[in-house]
Amino acid sequence: MQNPVSSGPGIKKIAVIGAGRTGRRFALVCAAAGFDVVLEDVMPANLRRAQDEYFSLEVEAVGTLSVASTVEDAVARADLAIDFVPDELESKLEIFSLLDRMAPPRCVFLTPTEVLSITDLASCVYRPERCFAVRGDLAREGKLRLIHPEGFLGEVFLQVERFLQALGRDVVVEADPDAPILMKNLVKTG
Repeated sequence: MQNPVSSGPGIKKIAVIGAGRTGRRFALVCAAAGFDVVLEDVMPANLRRAQDEYFSLEVEAVGTLSVASTVEDAVARADLAIDFVPDELESKLEIFSLLDRMAPPRCVFLTPTEVLSITDLASCVYRPERCFAVRGDLAREGKLRLIHPEGFLGEVFLQVERFLQALGRDVVVEADPDAPILMKNLVKTG
């Protein structure tokens, strides 16, 4: 597998928000694949557990794992931020709002959701063209559905697809299948 850190411009620094079991596993997968990961959680015990798991990896990680106690610290230099908060509208809107205020303009937002419209979530931030959803188990090998809203940036989307493929995931691309109901900031083109 090609080391993503040396593959030119694109996604190299990952902010993982939420260090519960799935967030920790995903952060470790990213570090093992060569990405530099900052893991954030409000529970210090979750961060300590993640560090212990990182140092006990049976394969040598070619990326790094560090921890942060605030979302702001986690996303300060992130190319991609992914949340592992509950899959409910209020939680996702809150985290998207935080990310939008604190992450650098180049940062891409990726959210695992099985039920929410990425078009809706993207409509509530100032960078809707950099928001994507993923469906499937991110922490295990297998097929993932990468969902894009209307008006997404193609080159950014390709970076996200390559990032997921670098983690050993098969990616199926599709437009947002869910009917949006919020649509606050999204500007239609055409």
